[in-house]
Amino acid sequence: MKFFTANAHWLLRIAFASVFVYHGVLKLQNLEGFAQMLPISYLQVVLVALAETAGGLLVLAGGFRADRISDLATRLGAALNIPVIIGAISIVHWGRWNFVPSETHPMGGFEFQAVLLLLILYLVFTGNTGIAATEAKNAQAKQVPAAASTAAD
Repeated sequence: MKFFTANAHWLLRIAFASVFVYHGVLKLQNLEGFAQMLPISYLQVVLVALAETAGGLLVLAGGFRADRISDLATRLGAALNIPVIIGAISIVHWGRWNFVPSETHPMGGFEFQAVLLLLILYLVFTGNTGIAATEAKNAQAKQVPAAASTAAD
């Protein structure tokens, strides 16, 4: 059970990265098309695509260690996507909650984007604190049996 608890953060990281890296790479492959589809400039499309891609990769990379740099990578990677997701909600999805496309909202509502925003905020606020706490508990558990056997001698 400890294995699953210690690695549960990967579920959120993989979900985050799969959405943002996919959408970022998709935009990078067709910057002109996305610039024409959205009411933002070409430069803004480039920045959105880079934020999505880099943010997703940083959140993934941040999960491999529990040091300060990895914690910063997690928080920064998530934070890069705050303006992206707020822009997606306000420009594309606002006015309809349900994610199902409609005549007025061909891209659907912002139900999914709201969940992503909450995930982003969670990662920004917590960073790698869960990983660090789990590693500290594991290190402490390893020291307790060693101390007990020394006291018995």
